[in-house]
Amino acid sequence: MSYTYAQFKKQYPSDDVCLDEIFQNRFGGLTACPECGVVGAKFYRIKKRKCYSCTHCGHQINPLSGTIFHKSETPLTNWFFAIFLMGNSKNSVSAKELERHFGCTYKTAWRMAKQIRLLMAQGDDKLVGIVEADETYIGGRRHRNDPRGDNKTPVIGLVERGGHAKAKVSDATATEVLLFIAQCLDDEADLHTDESRIYSRVSRYRVHEVINHSKEEYARGHVTTNSVEGFWSQMKRSLDGSHHAVSPKYLQSYVNYFVHSYNHRNETVFPILMAKAAKPVQLAS
Repeated sequence: MSYTYAQFKKQYPSDDVCLDEIFQNRFGGLTACPECGVVGAKFYRIKKRKCYSCTHCGHQINPLSGTIFHKSETPLTNWFFAIFLMGNSKNSVSAKELERHFGCTYKTAWRMAKQIRLLMAQGDDKLVGIVEADETYIGGRRHRNDPRGDNKTPVIGLVERGGHAKAKVSDATATEVLLFIAQCLDDEADLHTDESRIYSRVSRYRVHEVINHSKEEYARGHVTTNSVEGFWSQMKRSLDGSHHAVSPKYLQSYVNYFVHSYNHRNETVFPILMAKAAKPVQLAS
């Protein structure tokens, strides 16, 4: 069942409720005060401050420290709603849209979206079974004699048949592709690619099936790259429609967003992001 806006408003009506949620997600499992060590010590909210104090020794805990909310003056209800929007959206949410929702500056909205995408970093899990690989090129200007285009940024993608995806902004060279595949694929996984020469060395290390697009071959039995091409199609439509242009400097964070959305396409994403939002992250500058 999907998580609706009505449910969201009922669950998080105020900043106090939001702060309590973050505290419980981050410190609800504490069995003792980290300062005085008293087992069973309770923490109470300090009035007009975003922190909690131990009833025994007065040690204070700030649940927002180190999280994406760190040192932000934006109301937590706005942060939570932004997470709700970005988690529920299939085509991503632009900073301009957040600006219109909250009546804040574009700079504030852009930073919020940037910080929320930190929650969507890709994990270290390995892809298994049949995995499709492909590369695509984002941005820049298309050159008549170069399909990659002028100043386009290459992105390498891997999609597990019926499962998860991984993608990385990287030079689309044979060495980089081979390293990325080695990092992301289980040793027993089979790889399906097109005829590009950048995958030529893969056959030395694992089962490697090739589909020849140059001969208008798009499926041969179970051999195809349709899944990864579908992933690229969704990502590019969303980038063009919602963001229009993305700097190569920040492209990886947008790629992470689409990988996260793809990997959780059959789940309610908001609770997953909220659990991550209560944990410390490496904050973006």
